[in-house]
Amino acid sequence: MPSLKKSLVTIALTSALLTTPFALSEENQLAVEIPENSVLSDGMLTKEELAKFAVIGQQQLVKLTEKAMEEYTSELMDDDDNMPAAWMLLDDGETIKRINIDSQAEQANAQMRILMYRAALKSIARRGKINAAVILYTGKVKEGEDAEALVIEHEHRLGISANKVVPFHLEDGDASFSQAITREKPFQMFYDDKQESPAHQG
Repeated sequence: MPSLKKSLVTIALTSALLTTPFALSEENQLAVEIPENSVLSDGMLTKEELAKFAVIGQQQLVKLTEKAMEEYTSELMDDDDNMPAAWMLLDDGETIKRINIDSQAEQANAQMRILMYRAALKSIARRGKINAAVILYTGKVKEGEDAEALVIEHEHRLGISANKVVPFHLEDGDASFSQAITREKPFQMFYDDKQESPAHQG
């Protein structure tokens, strides 16, 4: 459904992820490696490093989320019982892979799958194999109401952790959306505590 895909990507990415305008001078800066001797090995960021890598981190999250949305939107329309799904951006800053837990989660409900995705991504993230991760799923806006929302749960190893909640309504093949809401969340994959992230050390 191209129109649905376009709407979801526009709302979820433009309204939710891009809270401030920025741009990188070169496209290949998305693949810039985070220097081991200035961010992760000593656990500290200078103001200059923080500014530079915050931009790269946001750009990488947009890249990852856009790809995840492209794959998830068709499932959103086709399945009555939408199940969570997860993607990760590898440490090269370019390669995106979808996590497949179907063989282990055949009988698992949506909430259990979310927990399984978090555990799988945590295991990979703690080994330094990925830069970012997203989990997409749907849920009720309020208990007892029909209104639904698409949740984009995302983390980046530079210290970004939040949920983007996009209320939506499907009827006769058409979708309508409300404004995206950003909610902070604790780290669950890359760190045990927010203060452990490079952006909050110093």
